[in-house]
Amino acid sequence: MFTRFFSRVAFITLSIFIALSIFATLPVFAASANDLSADTSKVTLVFEHALPNVSGKSVKGLLVEYPPGGSTPAHTHAASAFIYATVLEGAIRSKINDHPEQVYHAGENFFELPGDHHLKSANASDTQPLRLLAVFIVDTNEENLTTLEDE
Repeated sequence: MFTRFFSRVAFITLSIFIALSIFATLPVFAASANDLSADTSKVTLVFEHALPNVSGKSVKGLLVEYPPGGSTPAHTHAASAFIYATVLEGAIRSKINDHPEQVYHAGENFFELPGDHHLKSANASDTQPLRLLAVFIVDTNEENLTTLEDE
């Protein structure tokens, strides 16, 4: 059962990559009453589909882009969200929970578990842009995928 589920997730991830050039821009980086001036990311929903074999769950693909030196303040994601991210271009500096800070380069992947605290999310370069594809497995009715922290 899990093998078939992960095979479908891999197929969906490939489909999302192909769809990047097809879908229109739709910002979905929602926040409560936070100062968004520190958030230099651009987030575009590029894919959304209910999982037919997992009732109440959907897969949502987000293209995340940071300009050179760009970043997002510390944040959390929806409590139901499992996130698998692939760096498409550039490199991201990331720190999740109490794990050491890491840099992921183009072609590398990382994941976030439900409830993880993303303490650092920044473009590792001051001269090159960053693009990554974040695939969320999340409750279908979840609308607020990301909550930024007050600084």
